[in-house]
Amino acid sequence: MAEMTRPAAEAIAYEGEQPLGKLDDLVLHGALDLDCDERLWVPQSDSVVFRPLLLSVSQGYFVNILRVRKTGILSRHRHAGPVHALTLRGRWHYLEHDWWAEQGSYSFEPPGDIHTLEVPDDVDEMVTLFHVTGAYIYVEPDGTPNGVEDVFTKLDSARAHYASNGVGLDYLDSLIR
Repeated sequence: MAEMTRPAAEAIAYEGEQPLGKLDDLVLHGALDLDCDERLWVPQSDSVVFRPLLLSVSQGYFVNILRVRKTGILSRHRHAGPVHALTLRGRWHYLEHDWWAEQGSYSFEPPGDIHTLEVPDDVDEMVTLFHVTGAYIYVEPDGTPNGVEDVFTKLDSARAHYASNGVGLDYLDSLIR
């Protein structure tokens, strides 16, 4: 790690040019406010919504908060890329693994992993921040694909939702990189 060369009072910002093609930074205040304006949550079903935080169409990943207000099986899927998850409320697990993601837990799911997400009966609400690279490929128990979800399907869902509920597309556009 670089050693500090000046006291904070003498801090000097970088004065050179930024790299050509560098994307703009994104700072989303209140990102973990789980009780935010309900219009920011994009419905996936009657009891499943997501709040996009970053939709990286240039690199093929998305960061969102998933909120599930039902118990039982949510989905069975295969990961085309790595997934990072931080459980914010409740708990969940995969039928194929012996670990549980509980509030405050971080989990990593490698590319190629196939699993079935279950929210147990004693959980009223599961909320997890997911960073998903690539796609979820939804599969039948035998592995036959039956659907896909990626940054572009997330973007399409959010665009339709925000265009119709008053949030507006400017908000969504601010999340795209």
